[in-house]
Amino acid sequence: MAGCRPKRLPVAVLVAASVVLSICLGLRNSLGLFLPPMTAELGTTAGAFGLALAVQNLIWGMTQPFVGALADRFGPLPVLVGSAAIYAVGLFLTALCGEPRLELGLGAGILVGIGVAGTGFGVLLGAVSRVVPVERRSWAVGVVSAAGSLGTIVIAPLGQALIQLAGWRTALIVFALIACSMAIVALPVGGSAARPSLATQPRQSLRTVIQQAIGHPGFLLMTAAFFACGFQLTFITVHLPGYLSICGLSPEVSSSALALIGLFNAAGSYLAGWLGDRHNKSHLLASVYLLRTLGIAVYFALPVTVGSTLVFASAMGLLWLSVAPLVGGLIGELFGLQNFNALFGVLFFSHQLGSFAGAWMGGAVRNATGSYSLGWVSMLFVGGLAAGLQFAMTAKPTNKAVVT
Repeated sequence: MAGCRPKRLPVAVLVAASVVLSICLGLRNSLGLFLPPMTAELGTTAGAFGLALAVQNLIWGMTQPFVGALADRFGPLPVLVGSAAIYAVGLFLTALCGEPRLELGLGAGILVGIGVAGTGFGVLLGAVSRVVPVERRSWAVGVVSAAGSLGTIVIAPLGQALIQLAGWRTALIVFALIACSMAIVALPVGGSAARPSLATQPRQSLRTVIQQAIGHPGFLLMTAAFFACGFQLTFITVHLPGYLSICGLSPEVSSSALALIGLFNAAGSYLAGWLGDRHNKSHLLASVYLLRTLGIAVYFALPVTVGSTLVFASAMGLLWLSVAPLVGGLIGELFGLQNFNALFGVLFFSHQLGSFAGAWMGGAVRNATGSYSLGWVSMLFVGGLAAGLQFAMTAKPTNKAVVT
């Protein structure tokens, strides 16, 4: 019977979402490369640079629930196009940064934060989740998250090469042009249609959805644990280049490490999505936090060399965005998909509070002590706490009527 044939997966949506996420994260994850040249030309301190990127992460988190709600209501395409433009303006403004460095906070901080919110996980994972059947959802989100990491493999070395050949300002202008391209790439995502079961589901107000979420103990535990994820990842992306510089390693090692994170993240995200369709997502998520923290502990305890840094980056890559398909799958199990983007935004705000803390604290510690040691120790503490909280979570739906 025709009705028994399996539905074809929306390949165009998966590909477009993967490329947009790849560009979005590749640009953002490469911003740490600009600290050394900006310090040399403008005297920008690690504290000032870290604060700007901390503001970026905080703005990303603060705007994510509202950006997500707009995508839930009007569809992903308008949000993606507008956010890509804001992202590009933020990068271009950062390229104009002068001695007062106001452009750094407004450009790389506020505008890029809004741009990442509208072209990143919160919008794209919701769009993908809505067009695939429930039994393939974690896998599909894992595919997008995996492919989305590949941009760093290209953009980080490209950024380093541009900085060396043409200067950091030219490199940022090129980054702005790359950000503009997301608006075109996103067109197939906007042409996707949600499955009929979602279209017939009664719409709840954003306030009701949020109240329902914060009243769920499992959601609260997952939200608290997600703070540590943002803390660890942002500390590494923002401050690893500076840490390696203190240790006497060249800038090329930093760009190679970021590229390896992107490469191995592709495998880790795909594997997490595949496992998420077969095993307890909450326990898998806790295991990611635990393994990541153990990897940080080993790297910090050993002498910092080129080899140890590249092995560390590879290990972190395997555990980097592998949280995304698991978190997305848990949201769908708990609350359904109609308000997925808004709920992901609420959860992600905690992640970005952690990102703010990781970026700001790293720079503050460096300025106060001349080293990053306290920052590395802090990552161990919050990571261990997150693993414990996530292991304690129970993933029970809010009600039996949830449509997935």
